[in-house]
Amino acid sequence: MSRRVDATPAALLPALRTHVWFGACPTAMQEALVERARLIHLAAGEPLRDDAQDGLCCVIAGALCMGSTHPEHGTQRLTWYVEPYHWFGEVSLIDRIPQGMAAVADTDSTVMSVPRSLIEPWLDANPVHWRDLARLACGQLRVVTTALEDSASLTLQQRLSRRLLFAAVNYGQSAKSGLRRRLRLPQDYLAQMLGVSRQTVNKALRDLEREQVLSLHYAEIELLSLEGLLARAGRLDAQLRFMLAGTAPILLAAHNEAQAGGGT
Repeated sequence: MSRRVDATPAALLPALRTHVWFGACPTAMQEALVERARLIHLAAGEPLRDDAQDGLCCVIAGALCMGSTHPEHGTQRLTWYVEPYHWFGEVSLIDRIPQGMAAVADTDSTVMSVPRSLIEPWLDANPVHWRDLARLACGQLRVVTTALEDSASLTLQQRLSRRLLFAAVNYGQSAKSGLRRRLRLPQDYLAQMLGVSRQTVNKALRDLEREQVLSLHYAEIELLSLEGLLARAGRLDAQLRFMLAGTAPILLAAHNEAQAGGGT
């Protein structure tokens, strides 16, 4: 099937601005990205070609599975499950080294791609905006570092709770209205991202369901009690607090009050 590529309409700007990073960029940077972008439509299971990842990309609709390819049998290792309006490709744009992760559409999806050949000359002519790109890279690095530290020091229930919180607040990258209670996150995907078996994840999720923290549906998880999930996420580090402060300040305030009162 030949993929469809369209020009990016300026009408997308309001939606793109709901992303914390893009919304904080100067108007000139926002307009430069959109003016040079193209929309690539992918069918479920279709990979984003390497030539579409040589610059900066943003998920506009649907969802992508991102991860490295196993060197022996070619299967994809799932690292991130990204939805609108997640940006990626900034590191490759900075260091000119090809992307280390493949991106495959989980459902019919649309990706906005800003080719390096078009945006790099503009950035060189307006070098102050390279700092904006660095801000995006730093935000992604903080999330990755937090995930690595979690895997080394937290219990499975804590790691699972935090991963669900990350997904609920879109890794802290959405505006305050971005808090979600229904997550399209199949258990197989959660298991891969946490590095455990599907059976192990299912047992941990069933425990949370019995405690009425969440409800399980086909390929979807409904969060019934964000407060309960937060209580099971372990000690809040600076990164998680930052995510919640930007997206769910009321929830974070309630948690802080409970902690101050000696509760969970």
